[in-house]
Amino acid sequence: MHRRNALKGLGLAGLGLSVPAASATASHQNLNRGMKPVTITKVKAIATCPHNIELIVVKVETSEPGLYGVGCATFRQRAHAVVSAINDYLDDFCRGKDVDNIEDIWQTAYVSSYWRNGPVLNNALSGLDQALWDIKGKRAGMPVYQLLGGKCRFAVDCYAHGGGKTIEETIENVQRFMDEGYRHVRIQLGGYGAAQMLGGYGNTVDQTPDFKKANFGTPDDNYMNPYLYMKSVPKLFEEVRKACGDEVELLHDVHERLQPLDAINLVKSLEEYRPFFIEDPFSPENIGYFPMLRQQTTVPIAMGELYNSPHEWVNPMTERLFDFIRIHISQIGGITPAVKVARLGEWFNVRTAWHGPGDVSPVGHAANAHIDLAVWNFGIQEAVSFSDTLQEIFPGAPKMKDGYMYINEVPGLGVDVNEELALKYPLPEKNNYNWTQLRRGDGTPVRP
Repeated sequence: MHRRNALKGLGLAGLGLSVPAASATASHQNLNRGMKPVTITKVKAIATCPHNIELIVVKVETSEPGLYGVGCATFRQRAHAVVSAINDYLDDFCRGKDVDNIEDIWQTAYVSSYWRNGPVLNNALSGLDQALWDIKGKRAGMPVYQLLGGKCRFAVDCYAHGGGKTIEETIENVQRFMDEGYRHVRIQLGGYGAAQMLGGYGNTVDQTPDFKKANFGTPDDNYMNPYLYMKSVPKLFEEVRKACGDEVELLHDVHERLQPLDAINLVKSLEEYRPFFIEDPFSPENIGYFPMLRQQTTVPIAMGELYNSPHEWVNPMTERLFDFIRIHISQIGGITPAVKVARLGEWFNVRTAWHGPGDVSPVGHAANAHIDLAVWNFGIQEAVSFSDTLQEIFPGAPKMKDGYMYINEVPGLGVDVNEELALKYPLPEKNNYNWTQLRRGDGTPVRP
């Protein structure tokens, strides 16, 4: 018996496999003893509102002195509700839990209220999740993208927003961004649905819609003329292509403003201008029209900004009904689920195009970028530039150069929060921000 064990040991040594199972277990135990467990001692919301934009981040404090993480939980339309979800529920739920067990904390928090997939819960959960990844990166001494497999690219390619109230203004903005090094520019005329133009493209006379004459709705409600919007977009693409050439990639966001058949006709009319993608042609309630859209056109489609639940994206992705998944990462619960979405997309050639507007904190943009760097099927990222004030509040915020986003290459997500400065810009007492309602001429609400 002893002779057989000795021969086994000699054989392993000859192959360079010299660690017996018992010794490996002992070494693993010694390694674990070298890193004492770190537990969550507090989860709190830090709310700030510079530039009249409500931003919510989560700070997770730990039993290890000086070790904490931050994550983005911004949902500005319901900012106070998210703050309450974090401070009144997640804090108590998380205290004493091991910071290393991100998946377990995410899964149990996700079902802790029984009902799930609401945007308030998901954003609160996102802040917690991103903060835990931040902590894990700091404990490992690595940027978060290294924990996701390392870099697939040197930086994050981005698209800029080159809209205008006129075609000439839009062309000027596209050319300006091209001069700054951008290879992708989204073009919009008169805002989403050309709502800022009232009468629509080609009409220089402001037209007061009937619902305003009838004092229906609220004074801030905007008007959309679907026909004139549909007429304006192909003309916009035609003129921008003529002025700016074929090298720049052009994008456009329908923002779910059209009826499904109108959206299909609009997308078809843009084929000759080779859009990089057309975003959100349908509202989530109308995703059943995607097979019809696929049969009618080969224009690439981006979808998902309003998604909250896997039930909304899993089947369309596996059926290849769109080309870019456009999820808002904090809206689905953070880095943990977003990486799973990206990995799912790899198998079906669906690329990522995470939502990255100005009402996401620099912490949230860093989370987007870390995933962008690590996943093979990255498509494009929405560009953002931070004011001096935001960079003071959030030191380490990502930077833009030559159309690329660069992260702060330090352990964790790379972004911190100056709490004292953040509190100088408190949330308004009441949540005064609501998505401005868009209406048809008779006052019918248009779904975003």
